[in-house]
Amino acid sequence: MSLLQSRTRSAAEGFGKPVRRVEDARLIVGKGRFSDDFNAPGQAYACFVRSPHAHARLVRIDGAAALKMPGVIAVLTGADAEADGLKPIPHRPVPANPYEPQLHNRDGAEHFVAPHPPLPADRARLVGEAVAMVIAETAAAARDGAEAVSVEYEPLPVVISAAQATAPGAPLVWEEAGSNVCVDSDCGDAAAADAAFARAAHVVRLETRVNRVTGVPMEPRAALAVYDAERDHYTLYAGSGGSQRIKHDLTETLGVPCGAVRVVAREVGGNYGTRNAFYPEFALVPWAAKRLRRPVKWTCERREAFLTDFHARDLVSHLELALDADGNFLAFRGVHTSNVGAHAVSFIPLGKGVGVLPSLYHFPAAYVRARAVLSHTSPTYPYRSAGRPEVMYVLERLIDMAARRHGFDRVQLRRRNLVPPGAMPYRNPMGLLYDSGDYPAALDRVLTLADWKGFEDRRAEARRRGRYRGIGLSNYLELNTGAPRERAEITVRPDGRIDVVIGTLSSGQGHETSFAQLLVEWFGVELAQVRLITGDTDVARVGGGSHSGRSMRQAGVVMAKASDAIVERGTRLAAWLLEAAAVDIQFARGRFAVKGTDRSVGIFEVAAAALRPNAPDGLGGPLAGEGDETISTPSFPYGCAVCEIEVDPETGAVEVVRWTCVDDCGRAVNPLILHGQTHGGIAAGVGQALWEECHYDEQTGQSASATFMDYVLPRADTLPMFTTEISEVPSTSNPLGLRGGGEGGTTPALAATINAVVDALAELGVEHLEMPATPERVWRAIRAGQQTARRP
Repeated sequence: MSLLQSRTRSAAEGFGKPVRRVEDARLIVGKGRFSDDFNAPGQAYACFVRSPHAHARLVRIDGAAALKMPGVIAVLTGADAEADGLKPIPHRPVPANPYEPQLHNRDGAEHFVAPHPPLPADRARLVGEAVAMVIAETAAAARDGAEAVSVEYEPLPVVISAAQATAPGAPLVWEEAGSNVCVDSDCGDAAAADAAFARAAHVVRLETRVNRVTGVPMEPRAALAVYDAERDHYTLYAGSGGSQRIKHDLTETLGVPCGAVRVVAREVGGNYGTRNAFYPEFALVPWAAKRLRRPVKWTCERREAFLTDFHARDLVSHLELALDADGNFLAFRGVHTSNVGAHAVSFIPLGKGVGVLPSLYHFPAAYVRARAVLSHTSPTYPYRSAGRPEVMYVLERLIDMAARRHGFDRVQLRRRNLVPPGAMPYRNPMGLLYDSGDYPAALDRVLTLADWKGFEDRRAEARRRGRYRGIGLSNYLELNTGAPRERAEITVRPDGRIDVVIGTLSSGQGHETSFAQLLVEWFGVELAQVRLITGDTDVARVGGGSHSGRSMRQAGVVMAKASDAIVERGTRLAAWLLEAAAVDIQFARGRFAVKGTDRSVGIFEVAAAALRPNAPDGLGGPLAGEGDETISTPSFPYGCAVCEIEVDPETGAVEVVRWTCVDDCGRAVNPLILHGQTHGGIAAGVGQALWEECHYDEQTGQSASATFMDYVLPRADTLPMFTTEISEVPSTSNPLGLRGGGEGGTTPALAATINAVVDALAELGVEHLEMPATPERVWRAIRAGQQTARRP
């Protein structure tokens, strides 16, 4: 039986065991190596002059004063970049995976993908866009030089929101596009949906906006570039979600062969998706290194990060839900408009959101028009479950509204419409084929864990304390796809170590531990004997990086294939060593043994024997195996969350007092790490629902949330202890039964939180609140409800 088919869980540190992360021993004592930790002899430092305007023509850039300042070496502009042949960043916003909604324009036209020069020569199209680059001997001198650069701007009209961008006569972000709408697609069956609405007993509508947020990783972006003139070769040290993606985009932007670029990353201090993209600085630093013939380093400051890190969400939804008299879902239909910012970097959140909008529920019909619009804001990009939290929020809000308006119990309304386990595999009305799952079991389990039946007693107790208490529920579905190809190279070393080279890249998910646990299980070795090697494109030559819950799903399959190859070759080597037939050799717990005897040899002894000069023909050389697979088939994690909150009516402050969730990940390699990822995901979701927002002034395009004084993050003292449980219904989409496990905490959190807030205030007549549900917004809703109640 191959390792792909093995489902044993015997090793103490193997598959399914809650093993503490081995990498933490290094990281908590400061021995990690993040992007800013890389340095090179003789390096210079870069600082960027950034536009204070959301839209402006660059009339003149004068660096003469800066060049006179101590330590300043060069001032580079977009004109210099054009003269040197620096090309636009090759964004590919349309998903390549055939299992994702493709968002073809309804009129058959090609998508407009705006050119993205790393350093524009003509216009700035968002506040914070780099318009000049100053290089100096020190970081301080570079900052001083940047302040001395004189830029003459001609301010131009701006569009910030989706509503502004689609208004008649709106200023165009890119005049050559002829419109700010860069995608106008649809999905589903409009005629079937319309027919369902025509016979519906109840119709509920919701128009809402899902607020714009950003990832705020602990480690800001940084880059160090070294240029080797003799080889005409670039080395870029930069953390991201995947070094191969950065390498390929860098080669295209520089216009050089793939072999002329190496990208290296070690530790990455937080990602959540927004660091997977190629940023302008990743091209500008290597370009400057070649011009100056010396290494150049840049480290992003937090104020720059708030302005220029890619943002996320920012979806306007107009959706309606049709039900029959008994509460059976008949259809949904509507329009989703995604604000993708100044550059169309990714349409994936819009497409995935449309595909999974039916969630865990059976809908006979559905139709959604999906649009993406350009604006003078930072581009949006896949972030923490890209596209799915938004649509789960809209759908679950509609279900709660339908229950309150038409007298249904909100739990029973959900339960009666869940896709039953016997219907799997199930194709939803948007065309996605769900792999497996027991949705009613997850719902029932979370209600038990959350003590849903005992809530009214807790609500009454809170009212005696002068507080409004509410409870909210949200089911959810995930769509895990991602780059389909992954490769693993595993080598067993005679000195007692197993090296694993793979193209994923951890940003805190514990890959060094969880990936190693699979080899502990399969090879019968100790966790400390496995070394994971990632992030260097000269070593890990192929790989899709970490996104869309792909790392463990893809890595597990290719590592199993590589391990199978090692066991197969090791069996033949052991037969030679033990003077037995290969068919009589069995491998278990790290040893090859002759069946029915006590004669055996360990895997590391076999690795040493393979290096002997007299090794049999075809079996000599390092004991190694490779796995290289293209896996496009998605998996569909799912689950349910219950949130309880209390509202202080005097201040409008919302306190999350209980949180319970059940998440199905197919099979859990390391439950401890999965629970930790769920905790972080919950914090991200609750943060967006209650506090976080990238806010722009609609008249000027200025950011009003570019510091931690204005952008509010969740903290440990603002969240309760979480009750999380893992469900394991094996996925049928891959041989190991794995689904993604890192995004479930976020996906239902927006809906569960706002459903709880509305439930708390429902007696005041509050039916809906926009996100974030800040104290002011809640306070105003309370006052409006109280005033309405006092009217005769």
